[in-house]
Parts: sequence; structure tokens; C-alpha cells
Amino acid sequence: MVSRIVVTGAESTGKSTLAEALAAHFGEPCVAEYVREFWDAHEGKITADDLGTIARMQMETEDAAAKRAKRVLFCDTDLLTNVLWADLLYGGKCPDWVRTEADTRCQGYGLYLLCDTDIPFAPDPQRSFPDPEGREMCRQLWRQTLIARDLPFVELKGDLGAREQRAIDAVKRVLALTE
Repeated sequence: MVSRIVVTGAESTGKSTLAEALAAHFGEPCVAEYVREFWDAHEGKITADDLGTIARMQMETEDAAAKRAKRVLFCDTDLLTNVLWADLLYGGKCPDWVRTEADTRCQGYGLYLLCDTDIPFAPDPQRSFPDPEGREMCRQLWRQTLIARDLPFVELKGDLGAREQRAIDAVKRVLALTE
């Protein structure tokens, strides 16, 4: 059984860097955030009508990577994040099947690693909330989403090195439970 670990949180909190570092540390696959690939392919034009396609591709790439994993899979995002962004950016115009699938799939993850906003914001055309208030709002939204669903999570604060060490320790605990 492969444990799926999701690195989550507000934008510009080191999620992609951390997910890749964890995958390298454990010698396991990492699933990238598909929406970034979609964004690049469509020159930054994403509409509410694209949300189902983005979710479907995220699931497909994650499930394919899980088949390659031996013990653990690191996910740079999940469908809960897709739903949160749909609510924030598209007024809740997320397809019902994506919401349902997000609520089902999240129950199967071994751990969420919630990245704090205590590192500097790195500008990127894909990002929407660069100000401290917006970042804090997103941090709280992601945190409350995990709590409301009673999902296992560890909060990661500090520089990237501290986050990575705390994440490695948390993943080791999850893996020890599955042995």
C-alpha cells in the first residue's frame, strides 16, 4: 500500500520545492501541480470551464505516479486545493463531481504537510494573493479545510531547511505506521 503525502498551503510557500526534495530524499515519485502545466499551455488563460479538465488530469497523473511508487508518493497538490482555488477565483463554479471526488480522495491520504506563509512571497504571474492579508486568509482557509475534514496534517514553518527536516520526520512516522 502506497502512502500518499500532500504538500499543501497558500501560494508561494515552498510547496513544489519541498515536494521535490522529499521525493528525492525518499527515492520516490513526486506529482507536480497539473494546473501550472495547463496555465503554461494556455498562456495563462484558465476559465471555470477548464476546472474539470484540470482536476481530471491531476487525478490521472497522481494515480499513474502511485503505480510507480514503492512506499510513498509526494503530491504537490490535491483536489481539495483545486476546489479551494475554484471557490476563491471562480465564485465556487467548481463542478460537483470534483467536489465529491475531492472529499472522497482526501480521506485516503496518509498526511498533509501544511506550509506556512512565513517565508517571503516570490512573484509569479500565476499567483493571486501577494499581500500579507491575502496570504493569511489563504493559510487559514487551507488549515480550516483540513480541520473540518479531520485530516492528518503537520504544519511546517521556518526556512526551507527546517520545513524539510520536519516533513521528513513526519513522513517517517507515517511510513512506520504502515510497516
